Amino acid sequence: MHSASPPLIPCRAQTLEVMQFMGRSRPLLMLPGDQDGFGTRWMIDGQQVQPVIAEFLLKTGAIAESGVTELGTHMLRLTEMGLRVLENGVRWWNSLDFIQRLIVRIRG
Repeated sequence: MHSASPPLIPCRAQTLEVMQFMGRSRPLLMLPGDQDGFGTRWMIDGQQVQPVIAEFLLKTGAIAESGVTELGTHMLRLTEMGLRVLENGVRWWNSLDFIQRLIVRIRG
């Protein structure tokens, strides 16, 4: 019997940084952009987040929509599961030495 393997985390260091930046209070904003030709953009405090990271967090249930602004921007926040993933990720990152962290940053 095969067990389902966990999904690969894209850009592990950057994904962890995004989650740390969000924490309990900052929303990730999804700006739908199909009408303007630019496609959907993901932002936190004006800084763009790579779509692959945002989509991974959304697909795995680490973030969920918490509302829509008056301009139609979707606000997403870390879920309880996302907060647990963040805690485990920080613990993992802190267990790495300098060289291991460098390898993770280079290889993703």
